[in-house]
Amino acid sequence: MNRYIVNGKLVLSNFEIDGEEKYFGEDKNFEEIFLCVKNHEMKDRIVFPLEYMENLKKSDDLSQIIKGEDPLEKGVHALNISNPRWKDALITRKKEKYKMHLLGLGDVGSNLLIGLRLLGGDILSEIGIYDLDEKKKQRWEFELNQVYYPDETFPKVTMINDENLFDCDIFVFCASKFIPAVGEEKGDVRMIQYKENSKILSSIGKKARERGFKGIFAVVSDPVDHLCKSLYYSSNTEGENFDYKGLMPHQIRGYGLGVMNARANYFSEKMGLHEYKEEGRVFGPHGKELICANSISNYDDMMSRELTEATVTANLKLREIGYKPFVAPALSSGALSILKTLRGDWHYSAVRLGDCYFGIKNRYTEFGDYIETYEVEDELYNRINNTYRGLIDFE
Repeated sequence: MNRYIVNGKLVLSNFEIDGEEKYFGEDKNFEEIFLCVKNHEMKDRIVFPLEYMENLKKSDDLSQIIKGEDPLEKGVHALNISNPRWKDALITRKKEKYKMHLLGLGDVGSNLLIGLRLLGGDILSEIGIYDLDEKKKQRWEFELNQVYYPDETFPKVTMINDENLFDCDIFVFCASKFIPAVGEEKGDVRMIQYKENSKILSSIGKKARERGFKGIFAVVSDPVDHLCKSLYYSSNTEGENFDYKGLMPHQIRGYGLGVMNARANYFSEKMGLHEYKEEGRVFGPHGKELICANSISNYDDMMSRELTEATVTANLKLREIGYKPFVAPALSSGALSILKTLRGDWHYSAVRLGDCYFGIKNRYTEFGDYIETYEVEDELYNRINNTYRGLIDFE
């Protein structure tokens, strides 16, 4: 086994890496080890924690969620040197506190901001806010810096401009071009938003590319899963050439599944599915293709489908009584899930899996995501796989 030090990390390979000097020192000085692979079929996935040795042999697809039989010690990662950015993926960017920038101060963005100010003092040093409406920036800087209590720690809220959007560790995209008024919805509201929001996001992604942004790019605007994929391709494309010079796949994360889990928990209590709180899971997009499972260990297909139906139509029920559903998404999918990401806690978000961004329970590390794995029944796996294939095929 060949051993190298690349960007301060111990890299092991059963083949020689051109241009790198071999390392002959002690391995015990390194908390993390990176095992090299050359896999051109999965080169969009550069680095990820390796929980089971079998995962190296699997395709970069939904099979990654299946629990393996050969668990490895913590700190072992797969490193795919087929991707031209593999050295960049080894650079450490972990901090005690992070600087966040938030774009878009509409209904979702402003409520998300409130949650971050109240709950993020342990992990956020500052939240920079940007909106095309200057008065919104002034209002929220003025109001939220007055949310204060002695002996509590709060991140400072500051106003930023277009030029310093990406002078941060995590960028949160909450802008939305079009949200139908209550009573004017036609079809799936989230998909209506895709066409316009993807245009805005493409422009922002190009700016991230130009600035060489290396932090987390969090997508909160709908539909998050589809927008994440669109962002990845647009930020890495110059003209018609896909050149891998934009955002790396594990930099992009979608935040829409947290509220679907919260809604499933709400309805499971009403349906008497008390097992959901501990054993239940949600998979897939923040939309009608969502999959709810009453229990990952004792799956009931009929009850899970009923729970799924109640969960995916919850937003429509709120619109029926005259309100836009934005508070729970802003807090459950947004503030709570983003803060759990930065703390390295298990949470729901959409991460790169094959040729799509797929919502699943996961834990963020600076070198890729731990994806929760399961011994899943065929009936449930087939439901999840149908949703997964639909996300890949979406154009």
